[in-house]
Amino acid sequence: MTRSYPTAHTTQIQNSRLRVLNKIKAGEFPLMTFMALPSVRMAQIVALTGVDGIIIDCEHGHIGDEAMHNSVAAISSLGVSPVIRIRGPAHDILKRALDTGAHGIMVPQINNAEEARQVVASSKFPPQGVRGQGSAFPAIGHALTTPEYMKSANETIVTMIQIETRAGVENVEEIAAVDGVDLIFIGPNDLAQSLLGYVPARGDEPEFVKAVDKIINAARKHGKWAGRMVNNGTAAKEARERYDTVAITGDTKAIQNWYMAEFDIARS
Repeated sequence: MTRSYPTAHTTQIQNSRLRVLNKIKAGEFPLMTFMALPSVRMAQIVALTGVDGIIIDCEHGHIGDEAMHNSVAAISSLGVSPVIRIRGPAHDILKRALDTGAHGIMVPQINNAEEARQVVASSKFPPQGVRGQGSAFPAIGHALTTPEYMKSANETIVTMIQIETRAGVENVEEIAAVDGVDLIFIGPNDLAQSLLGYVPARGDEPEFVKAVDKIINAARKHGKWAGRMVNNGTAAKEARERYDTVAITGDTKAIQNWYMAEFDIARS
């Protein structure tokens, strides 16, 4: 498959700050997690756990523009890769997220190749895309000057596309073929709801298994990385055989799980 431009897969640019990109290119299975709470302190606490990337959840999380900017700054300053899951594929939302200095973006519920192409166009500076430049902030998250950032961003920011709808599964071959899409990420809960009508999936439903296989195969066929969300470390370890990265649940679930387990012990 020929490419007109370098991408995160083919870039020769070296930047030690880009932890997720560097680990995934080296086949080291970077671990990520979601963050839904709008707190610099939460960002710092999670960043110091040994995680490689933190997905700042601006789709389902309680995170607005100010918290998004503050979280990216806190996470990147501690040597961890901030990734922003935006609330939709609109150009202005993508531009705003990237201007924080995020090392990657995750775009939910992509249904077809045209939507994927629009995401790529909005996330790349010309001539590859239509992203505008006007902020001093994005370079800071990459520890670069603005001119250095402008030269490197198109091929070092990891563009992640989520497949989590029936239409996305049906069109995943065409989506994965889009130049500039770097990683196909499975959202298992929305995918289960779309295909099965309930959440969570048991994981052995034939339609669900077939859809997951189709997504992974499409990613591999077109030279893209594959990832998904998992609920715990055991599931993450098992996923190493099929995926290049995973996100292990998130801050709100981690807090609830710890408290519930400890309260159960205390009351037993």
